[in-house]
Amino acid sequence: MRFGFFIPQGWRFDLVGIDPVDHWSTMNGLAQVADAGAWDSIWVYDHFHTTPEPSDEATHEAWSLMAAFAASTSRVKLGQMCTCMAYRNPAYLAKVAATVDVISGGRAQMGIGGGWYEHEWRAYGYGFPRAGVRLGMLDEGVQIMRQAWTEGSATLDGTHYQVDGAIVQPRPLQEGGLPLWIAGGGEKVTLRIAARYATHTNFDGSPEGFAHKSAILAEHCAQVGTDVDAIVRSSNYNVAIGATEAEVADRLRLLQERMTSSLGDERARAITEQYRTSLTTGTPEQIVERLSAMQEAGMTYAILYFPEAAYDRSGIEMFEQQVLPELTS
Repeated sequence: MRFGFFIPQGWRFDLVGIDPVDHWSTMNGLAQVADAGAWDSIWVYDHFHTTPEPSDEATHEAWSLMAAFAASTSRVKLGQMCTCMAYRNPAYLAKVAATVDVISGGRAQMGIGGGWYEHEWRAYGYGFPRAGVRLGMLDEGVQIMRQAWTEGSATLDGTHYQVDGAIVQPRPLQEGGLPLWIAGGGEKVTLRIAARYATHTNFDGSPEGFAHKSAILAEHCAQVGTDVDAIVRSSNYNVAIGATEAEVADRLRLLQERMTSSLGDERARAITEQYRTSLTTGTPEQIVERLSAMQEAGMTYAILYFPEAAYDRSGIEMFEQQVLPELTS
């Protein structure tokens, strides 16, 4: 199994109280931790407004961070989970991603999905088309990016996008272009798009949900003639780790206190409860046992979110020292 973790960028109220002048050093410091350690990748979110509710707190833009991390790191892969297809013209996005890949020496990943955060869609003037339209844009956009990266230019007269000889040079350093992580578990459309184009998927990480989505993906792969075993299946997990259950409880308590300051008691409690049910909340031994079961089920890549990372690196360090060696050997 391979592991990455999310760099705090503000979207989940995870830079609150840190002066903006210190945001980059905080984010880049964590990127350096990953680059020097056993982590396979670092990740950001492609969002413009905080969640679960918009606020004036910082949310740094994903592809700007991708370019910065490409220049400041030397080993870890770089991804976003996930880029919203409609936020950028796909030919332009293919160009941006190719440049990031060159800067990084061939380490960029393309996490891509149809998008869901209605408030920021409308706030930025994108409207909010129905799900079928958003997924149609995803399908056409992926076709454009694949063509641009493999041929150096793209032409498509589609329903949603029209490009005519859009040149993307230089192409990405990675043969075939950036690995495509098709994110989302929509069973009729998203997983069918993944079966056609994805090198990686990212969906429900619960044991039951993962098994169900994997079976649907396998059905689509059989229909389109793709080897399902050639597609890496990944999931995202919120982490609250401690040497003892008491330490885990302390970490959850501190999380709730931080969230309360920004979101109030009710929202903070709801967020904390989501962590309590995560497979990666517990002691290292408990987490290893749960993730080992997921690995046996076919989940071979986990992307982790440590909510306290900007303030306290001890959770990341414990996970790297006591969980990763048990699952990556």
